[in-house]
Amino acid sequence: MVVLSQPAALDHYSLIKTCKPTSAFTGIPVIDLRDPEAKTLIVKSCEEFGFFKLVNHGVPMEFIARLEAEAIRFFNLPQSEKDKAGPPDPFGYGSKRIGSNGDVGWIEYLLLNTNPQVTSLKTLNIFRQNSEIFRSAVNDYITAVKRMAFEVLELLADGLKIEPRNVLSRLLRDEKSDSCFRLNHYPPCPELQALSGRTLIGFGEHTDPQIISVLRSNNTSGLQICLRDETWVSVPPDQTSFFINVGDALQVMTNGRLRSVRHRVLADSLRSRVSMIYFGGPPLSEKIRPLPSLVAEGEESLYKEFTWWEYKTSAYKSRLADYRLGLFEKTATTSQ
Repeated sequence: MVVLSQPAALDHYSLIKTCKPTSAFTGIPVIDLRDPEAKTLIVKSCEEFGFFKLVNHGVPMEFIARLEAEAIRFFNLPQSEKDKAGPPDPFGYGSKRIGSNGDVGWIEYLLLNTNPQVTSLKTLNIFRQNSEIFRSAVNDYITAVKRMAFEVLELLADGLKIEPRNVLSRLLRDEKSDSCFRLNHYPPCPELQALSGRTLIGFGEHTDPQIISVLRSNNTSGLQICLRDETWVSVPPDQTSFFINVGDALQVMTNGRLRSVRHRVLADSLRSRVSMIYFGGPPLSEKIRPLPSLVAEGEESLYKEFTWWEYKTSAYKSRLADYRLGLFEKTATTSQ
């Protein structure tokens, strides 16, 4: 028996074996938000991948660059300064630990509340401890990304031929929308160079529980998605574009027609990765169930009805890789 050793610094982290280098996947759908066929292409991409790249999105590059600079400034602070913004509750600064159920990753992050109707002391403290430039950068970016997310969801509704066209976007527009925003920093891990054929998990495989997620990162690779055939492929980074993920709630609302995408992030040995994600969620009291117009006559709903609060609570009790929707699926046969 041969025991592979690894640097002590990585003892508590997940390493996966890679049989061969994973080349960048060239099949990621790319959609121009201004394309007259965008509504059709969005539906097709969400059906096949649960994921697509969005270009010509309308979010000013100056907003993106300013927020990335502020994020890097924060993550470059001394650890003692960053720790003042933690521990997460779930909002605030976190490092290495992801959630409270034992998941860890080669990551540090800031999770911020985006709903002014909900008071998060951690979010307020983070803004107080940092410059007004930081608060302004976050607010400008989120406002622009929300506007783009609303448009994507309305085009999706058009493509699915459901009315009214704001049936999805209204949930994110709602003043009680339970949405949040996350800044991730994956530091370089030089120790990986000594581990031939091994890759370090930055953020373990999972699906996002919300309706949609809007991701943007710098030009460091690391993001991977899982295709329908269970193959993991690397997503080529593009710092000028956004990536849209279908979330679990949207999978339920479309009765499984659109599938939430499993994804993960791998650490890099030399370069740091910075990403920013807007998670668009409905109000906590919103009942999540398949939209009637997407359930054909004679077709059964695949899911039990539940509130977003019930699903969110269940998701926070699970591990990252758990199939969270399993608890909310209807059984194949129902006793009378």
